[in-house]
Amino acid sequence: MKKRGIVTVVFIAALASLFGVPLGAQQLTRFAVVDLSRVYTQFFRESRAVREWEERSARVQSEVDRMTAEIQTLNGSFVDAEARGDEERALRIQNDIYRKQNFLRDYYQVKKTELEDQMKKLAQSGSFLEQVRDEIRFLAESEGYSMVLNQRDPNILWFSPTVDITEKLITNLRAKAGR
Repeated sequence: MKKRGIVTVVFIAALASLFGVPLGAQQLTRFAVVDLSRVYTQFFRESRAVREWEERSARVQSEVDRMTAEIQTLNGSFVDAEARGDEERALRIQNDIYRKQNFLRDYYQVKKTELEDQMKKLAQSGSFLEQVRDEIRFLAESEGYSMVLNQRDPNILWFSPTVDITEKLITNLRAKAGR
């Protein structure tokens, strides 16, 4: 009997090794994903730096709206001048409209680029990234994840929503910030 039991154990061990099944405890590799842009917009929206960016963005939009209204008023004046047959005045207004439209287009492009650069700097600021990385590290270690990926990475072809820890991360960051 003892011989048969030993042979059975050896046979099972041989089969397990053939199929790559370890005899000891099996360790699973667990992955998680985080949407860093959502973390940024939901958690850091309330920060002073982001509020300043939003105020600056609102000022730029207000200036764009003001210039657009001015161009629309000039368009009305242009139509009136043409209707009265005042070609000289219509030409002058048309030139003003052209200059103001070009200025508005250039202004918008420059300000848009400045705002985008400022947002990138905010998103990549050392304190933001450090705080997020620390919290990701804590979540990964406490919940047994081997790797946490940014879900916006174009190399990730698919992931299950069950591995998305974005909400946990935001909740933990808010709790630590006292919000």
